[in-house]
Amino acid sequence: MKITARQTSTTTLTDLTRAADRQQPVTITYIKADGTETVRTIEIYDIRTTKAGDLILKAMDRQSGESRTFRLDRLIAYTVHRSTYTLPVKEHRTVTVELVSVNTPDELVCRELAREDREYWTDFYDHAA
Repeated sequence: MKITARQTSTTTLTDLTRAADRQQPVTITYIKADGTETVRTIEIYDIRTTKAGDLILKAMDRQSGESRTFRLDRLIAYTVHRSTYTLPVKEHRTVTVELVSVNTPDELVCRELAREDREYWTDFYDHAA
């Protein structure tokens, strides 16, 4: 268990971001808005900053089965589990992606200029058509 008072918020945020990326559940000890302490196991799917500047975790709460929001500054302690979870998959159209390694901005420009995707060029650069 990591106690957030003993580490920087950057370290806490890094650990929780890594858990979200790896889809690892996290058990948190949290102080609710009314001041009560609660222990929850959550599956983090987003980390955001509010307009007020607070960092929040958007996660599925395993106890309630619903999406919840948790403020990072109210987090007392957390434990990242070794197991993983799977996020529900939404139906999307299939997209083929070509992975290309470019090492300099010049290589990227040359790569883009060599594109043969006529629709790409028509939509974005051929304003005369």
